[in-house]
Parts: sequence; C-alpha cells; structure tokens
Amino acid sequence: MTSSTAQTAPADDSADDAELRLTVVDREFPVDDPATGDMDLADRQALRRVAGFSTQLTDITEVEYRRLQLERVVLVGVWTGGSIADAENSLLELKLLSETAGAEVLEGLIQRRSRPDQATYIGRGKVEELREEVIATGADTVICDGELSPAQLRNLEERVKVKVIDRTALILDIFAQHAKSREGKAQVELAQLSYFLPRLRGWGGNLSRQAGGRAGGASGGVGVRGPGETKIELDRRRIRTRMAKLRRDIEGMKTGRSTKRQQRRRNAVPSVAIAGYTNAGKSSLLNRLTGAGVLVEDALFATLDPTTRRATSPDGRLFTLTDTVGFVRHLPHQLVEAFRSTLEEVAESDLVVHVVDGAHADPEGQISAVREVLAEAGAGDLPEIVAINKADLADPIELARLQTLVPRSVVVSARTGAGVPELLDMIGAALPHPEVEVSALVPYARGDLVAKVHEHGEVIEVEHTADGTRLRARVDPGLAASLDGFATA
Repeated sequence: MTSSTAQTAPADDSADDAELRLTVVDREFPVDDPATGDMDLADRQALRRVAGFSTQLTDITEVEYRRLQLERVVLVGVWTGGSIADAENSLLELKLLSETAGAEVLEGLIQRRSRPDQATYIGRGKVEELREEVIATGADTVICDGELSPAQLRNLEERVKVKVIDRTALILDIFAQHAKSREGKAQVELAQLSYFLPRLRGWGGNLSRQAGGRAGGASGGVGVRGPGETKIELDRRRIRTRMAKLRRDIEGMKTGRSTKRQQRRRNAVPSVAIAGYTNAGKSSLLNRLTGAGVLVEDALFATLDPTTRRATSPDGRLFTLTDTVGFVRHLPHQLVEAFRSTLEEVAESDLVVHVVDGAHADPEGQISAVREVLAEAGAGDLPEIVAINKADLADPIELARLQTLVPRSVVVSARTGAGVPELLDMIGAALPHPEVEVSALVPYARGDLVAKVHEHGEVIEVEHTADGTRLRARVDPGLAASLDGFATA
C-alpha cells in the first residue's frame, strides 16, 4: 500500500527532499520554551575543549603566565592517614574535578607516606615512577591531590618535565569556567590572584632587567643605584593593586545584597538556604520546590552564582529559598575568603537545608566537610534539616542507615519528587514563628489585611461573620500594628 505522502510526491524526488519535507512539517508543532538552565547547559556543552591539541610549552617555567588548559592528565596523591578507601575516594573526586575542567584522565597513583615530602610532595623515588608513567601514557599534565608549595611545584616540573598543578589550581580553573555573574567573576579572579601571587617566578634575565635611576651604575644618583625594581616585583605590585580593586568592587556588591536582605526582613519573609556538597542535587531540589529552571548538570561545581526564589509552606506562609555554591573536601581557603559575601546568604538565613548525596560512597565525609565550611562562614549554629537526595539511585538499606545516623533528616528524590512533601512539612515546622498573637474582626472591605495575615503570618483560627472576618493569628509587629484598629478582646 502506498502512503498519501508518496502519492503526492513527484517521481524524481530524492530521499533528501522527503526528509526536508518531514522536517518542515515537524516545525509546525508548538515546542515548549526551554528553561534558563537548559539554555545555559547547551551553551556550556558547546564550549567544551577540543581534544587532540597540545598545550605544552617548550619552556615549562612559563606555565604561570598563560591560560590554564588541561588535556591528558595523570593524577597523584599522598595517603597520610585513614583507610585506603579514604585515599581512593579522594583521588576519585580529583578525577571528577579533572573531567569537569575538561581533562582526560589517563592514570592515578597513590603514595603511602607519613607526611608529604617537603621537596617533591611524593618523594624522590615516586617522582621517577611518575616520570615513567607520564612518558608511557603521553600525558602533558600532572595533577596533585593537595596544595603544593612554590618549591614543590618547581621541583616537580623540573623532574617530570611536564606541567604540574595542584588541587587548588584545578578548582579555581573550574570556578573560572562556570562563573557567570559580575560578582562571581570578581570573586573567582580575586581567589586566583591570591593563589598565584606567592607562586610567581621569572625566567632567564627577566628577573632583573629593569634598572634604577639613570640605568643604575655610578651615575644613578644617591639612593637609587642598583638593579632597581625587578620584573617579578613589578608583577606582584600590579597583582596587589588589582586585588585591592576587586575587594572594593566586591564590597560594593555586598551592599546591594544586604539591601535585599533588609527588604525581606522588613516584609518578615523567612529565608531558607540550600547548602551541601557539590553535585549533591541542590539546584535540582530548588527547581523541584520552586520551578526556578536553573542550570542542572551532572558535574562538580556546575552552578556558582546564588539563586533566590519564592516558595510557600504547606500552611500558606511565604519564604525564600537560596541555592548556594557547593562545597568540597579541602575547599581552598582563597575561595572561602573570596566567596565570603556569598556565604553570608547562608549565615543570614533562618534555616539551612543541607542536601546530601545518598548514592555517594562516603556521605558521612561529605556531611562533615560541609559542616566545617558552614562553621567557618558563621552558619554552624543555624537550625538544619538534612535532605538525603537521590533516593531513586541509592541503596534503600544505606538510606535507612544514614537516616538513622543523622537526626532531623528526610529521604528525597529531586528527580522523581519522592519525599518532597515531607521535606516541605519539615521546613514549614522549622520556620521561625511570628512574635505577636492578635485577635481581630477585619471588615470585608479590608480583605488585603486578611491576605497579608495568610501570606506572612500563622493563622490559628478564622471565622467569617456578618460583620467581617474574625481572625486569631500570630503575625510580625508591623502587621500587628496595622490590625490594631480592628482588635477584639
């Protein structure tokens, strides 16, 4: 039997023409507009690095003065304490960080030592083994699972003969790729400059190519004879000047953020911060609770800029949900300092929803790392609800064990929505209660006041009478003053 499409088509039409007609017909059907996060994800995937292009310089001492690009890497870590599983989990996390930055991981090595070697981080013998592994795999980068001192970085590069970076530089590179807002870019740049300032070094004659006075020498003048300001000193001075400007800019942006917080306080809107380990599902949970449509990606540090959205508790009270930057083990202190204004969103909130990856191999380690950073940001004493996420992927026995271990916790799945109503009930019960209890008979002409009580207060009893709406509720002092004229005994 011949289809209607084939009957109307000319005999000499090609397969390409038929495919073109079908494409045109398909475009006639309406397509839902993509969310902001979907468009951001498409842009990010379109900017992935192209594999196969070498980034290694002839002179490896120039690595601090060029844009960091990773391709084929070998990972190396030092196991100083704990179990071998802890060391392997740390190296596995470094592998995920490397892949998020756009690298291809070829091999991973672990060295057992009581403490990292002061000269080469992994010891002289392991350096030779690392050099052989680099040659065998054709790697152009070595990433160390720790923060290297300038001397360790220099010694490793001289012996391995390829670019060497540490965990801190890797995380900073990821942040530089993913920062979008003006404040986020400024914070990342400040953290990068703080990290690279003590690691600047010159090469060749550039260390002292500038001369003081009239080119130095005997005719240089009193007090100005000598080599003058060296190139590396000039670089450091420019970096410090740039860092001072970035701090002033971030302080100015902090003022705008605090103004918004004060506006929410005046309106008596409780605030809830979503915190947790990176890639635990914080943005997915925000989308599930508020329909925010922010970017979601199965990668570490996919979103950096905080996002605040309105939400409603089961009893009708309005509150705000803020998605914050994710945390990680050994989070660089430069990032904690640079993102302090962002972390203040957590410290100034009324409640913290701590999201944990229930399918992770070490969820207890993630909880400890997050609580450590929260305490450093001044949010360690805030009320906390632990949301054990990814219930659709995790082992039910492990979820039950974790829920028993962690008090005030709930198992949820941001992907399927399981457990989200229970989480909202816990949030509604944990929100701060309004201070003033009022009884009022509000005329029907002032329905706006009744709406405000339902939106910002906690209604205890409501009754509709012939004279108006009789209310008994708990409200904030400002709304209580507006209801004074209608108060009843």
